[in-house]
Amino acid sequence: MSYTHHEVLNPATGQVIETVPATTAAEVDAAVARAAEAQQGWAAAAPADRARQLRRFAAVVDEHLEELARLEVREAGHTIGNARWEAGNVRDLLDFAAGGVERLNGRQIPVAGGLDITILEPLGVIGVIAPWNFPMPIAAWGTAPALAAGNAVLLKPAETTPLTALRLAELALEAGLPEHLFQVLPGAGDVTGNALVEHPGVAKIVFTGSTRVGKQIMAKSADRLKRVTLELGGKSPNIVFADSDLEAAVAATPMSFLDNSGQDCCARSRVLVQRSVYDRFLELLTPGIESVVVGDPFDEKTQMGPLISQAQLERVRGYAPEELKGIRGTAPEGPGFWFPPTVLTGLDPDAPAACEEVFGPVAVVLPFEDEADAIRLANATEYGLSGSIWTRDVGRAIRVSRAVAAGNLSVNSHSSVRYWTPFGGYKQSGVGRELGPDALTAFTETKNVFISTEA
Repeated sequence: MSYTHHEVLNPATGQVIETVPATTAAEVDAAVARAAEAQQGWAAAAPADRARQLRRFAAVVDEHLEELARLEVREAGHTIGNARWEAGNVRDLLDFAAGGVERLNGRQIPVAGGLDITILEPLGVIGVIAPWNFPMPIAAWGTAPALAAGNAVLLKPAETTPLTALRLAELALEAGLPEHLFQVLPGAGDVTGNALVEHPGVAKIVFTGSTRVGKQIMAKSADRLKRVTLELGGKSPNIVFADSDLEAAVAATPMSFLDNSGQDCCARSRVLVQRSVYDRFLELLTPGIESVVVGDPFDEKTQMGPLISQAQLERVRGYAPEELKGIRGTAPEGPGFWFPPTVLTGLDPDAPAACEEVFGPVAVVLPFEDEADAIRLANATEYGLSGSIWTRDVGRAIRVSRAVAAGNLSVNSHSSVRYWTPFGGYKQSGVGRELGPDALTAFTETKNVFISTEA
């Protein structure tokens, strides 16, 4: 659905906090032209100068961390602690990317009769389409390395969360980045996003969102052989073996799927527990779920805030109606989009809540018999993004890590994303990798040059 303006709501209250103009297809076309011109000068600048300007951008973001964090709380409903981390992550990504500018090296390859070298050249104009669940950091996942590699960036934030992106664009100019090099284009996916995807002047699309939309973007990009990086859905397993430190596994479980109210593609929402410790696991887990503090995102004690919208709330309710048995925490009543922490038990492994991405504070606990059964259940989903393995057996940890079809696994922890390590999924969870030491090269073209030394 197209529109000329979009009302941004506070998810904790349901109240309008700002109205943002939507970018038309014609405005996207003009933005691409401006970006292409700015990119030429940026790519021609000395690497040290580009790195210096990105570090200045990071410093300006650092000076506005609290402002950005509070803006994120208002538009996305994140807890203030999470929002501060997210703003800091933008700063850190810019710093990390700046460090790669002067290390974006080609190679010298031995050949007969001459010298062969490779050159990594920027692609041009990059379209970054960011999601509403982590508006700031995921926008920076694409923007920071793309700029560092010498490209211009057009960022389309999600309709519900454009405010931090717009502020970052202002801070980029304040930091001294060239005008039009980094532009933010708020608007609807079917208008603004579609115009970016189909524009011949956009060399690559970086998209984070649903698998359904990711497939549409990939199909539309195929006609022009446009490059894509897609970070899509997940239904990640949390595998708890009987030989694990059970208390530690239980203690880590609530926030492994409740962080950001479960609106996280890495959420460990499919909890697999070896049958011999299944009952004990649930017994220990119950007080942990019931004690999660859900409420005002600005309160420092709050652990979980609201869902992003009424539509998302209805979606989550559909997966976890009250008649299903399990463990339920509490959530505020009244205005806002609130749903309690919920752990469902007694479901079949192929039940919708057990195999589909809920994208809310809901997990399903399923028993397994042995290592082979755990691997079978972990892989019994179309997704393959992340997951956790809890065991004291190092050999088992390695075997299961190799056997689970997922791009990011943690042993005896729930950590999935670090900006200095690669991130991405198997199967329906996406195409390509973001972050890590090779992040900049994903925004370059490799040119091979042979120089003859023969007379």
